[in-house]
Amino acid sequence: MELNIGISPEDREKIASGLSQLLADSYTLYLKTHNYHWNVEGPMFNTLHLMFEEHYTELATAVDEIAERIRALGVKAPGSYAAYAKLTSVEEGSGEESAEEMIRQLVAGQEAVVRTAREVFSTAETANDEPTADLLTQRMQIHEKNAWMLRSMLA
Repeated sequence: MELNIGISPEDREKIASGLSQLLADSYTLYLKTHNYHWNVEGPMFNTLHLMFEEHYTELATAVDEIAERIRALGVKAPGSYAAYAKLTSVEEGSGEESAEEMIRQLVAGQEAVVRTAREVFSTAETANDEPTADLLTQRMQIHEKNAWMLRSMLA
């Protein structure tokens, strides 16, 4: 059945492409944060272990919401490590980093997700795609706050 939601097929493809990058960034950040949750060590262990758990739990929900929005636009959502590796701007982590370096890398990852969301936002806004714009606004707000809280631990 043909999709007719008031957004042109070209705009839907363009928005879905940007959301696919956001999905890849978010999933890569999820995996990195979960890795750091398992492997963090040092005097801040308990604080970071709990914070990282909060972040990866929130990201697990987010990746589902992003993928479902891509599907609602009539496009297949990427769902493999290979696809995410091609699309993401977030660097992977080894889990061997110091606690401080983990924080620095997660700040960079949170900010990368914000930049990706911000890039897609103008496309969604131009196409009058309010549900995507709303999703992107929420993602930017969450990741900006997370980056701020992580960055504050480095002061």
